Amino acid sequence: MTVRTKTPEARAAPVKQRRTLPPLAVHALAALGAFAVVVLLTLVTDEFTNLRIATIGYYLVAVAGLTLLTGLTGQVSLGHGAFMFIGAYTVALLVRRVPSFPLWADLLLASAAGGLAGLLAGAAAARLRGPYLAGATLALAVGLPALTRKFPDFLGGSNGLSFTVHSRPAGIGVPELRWQTWIVWLSVLLALVLVVNIVRGRLGRDFRAVRDDEVAAALSGIAVGRTKILAFLVSAVCGGLAGGLQAFLLGTAAPGSFTPALSLSLLAAVVLGGLGSLWGALWGAVALVYFQAWSEDLADVLHLNTDVANNLPLAVYGVILIVVVLAFPRGIQGGFQWLRSRQTAIRRAKENDENH
Repeated sequence: MTVRTKTPEARAAPVKQRRTLPPLAVHALAALGAFAVVVLLTLVTDEFTNLRIATIGYYLVAVAGLTLLTGLTGQVSLGHGAFMFIGAYTVALLVRRVPSFPLWADLLLASAAGGLAGLLAGAAAARLRGPYLAGATLALAVGLPALTRKFPDFLGGSNGLSFTVHSRPAGIGVPELRWQTWIVWLSVLLALVLVVNIVRGRLGRDFRAVRDDEVAAALSGIAVGRTKILAFLVSAVCGGLAGGLQAFLLGTAAPGSFTPALSLSLLAAVVLGGLGSLWGALWGAVALVYFQAWSEDLADVLHLNTDVANNLPLAVYGVILIVVVLAFPRGIQGGFQWLRSRQTAIRRAKENDENH
């Protein structure tokens, strides 16, 4: 048997390695592809569907932020609607009182205002856990909208604040609502690129370590309190952006849009889509929009009275949530992953049978 040895030139030759893009570039390219899909969808659908697509967008960033907080760090928040409230009213006040500000600045300030509120709430709630944390955040969702009645001249009272944003440049032959949908999704995808990089980076690993075992995380050198506060901060920034985008899209910020039911619906969307999964946040946002729309259509077909029709979407959403959680405890995304692993196992079993 002859043994082949490499020549000195072959040993000195560098090994060619496949060049890979940095994660930020990969996520940015994925966001660009997703934006192209959204643009195509808006071009082939009517304005009403465009409005639903835009609504899915701002719900997506809100649910993604709550997924990061609840799914990755284990902090249950029932007050995420309060951060959307802050973002919406920030945009409304800026448009009405400082109309010279560009839209991107309004949205950035709305995100910053939501983040500041989240920072304060996170610092106050860092020592709370379980039902105590949930109760504290629920109080935030209940109390903040009540400020509109306390300061009606500034916040518009129960009717809220109405305004108009002319975001479409002159000379562009695109319907206003379609242009607004593009703006919403562009903002959402930029935010999601940052969230994905946080989740898959060192900070995301710290979040998961704190969720799994706070004592072990502290012993490994992770500042548990600071990590919880940072999770609240990032989540609240997403909530503030979502509220700002909602106000921009609808042209109004009213307290009736940010009731505690909104916070509960966002948390239900996190569970329904898949706890701890950003893909699950997408399915949860789609469910929030379309389950309510289908429930309203069902109420019209059955000619239900107003009280029943108003509560039917919550009932339908609750039933679907129970069914999905019983069938797939890890939510819709967990169900997809189970089906994919099941198909892989079946394919490998067939390959083993053929080999034998």
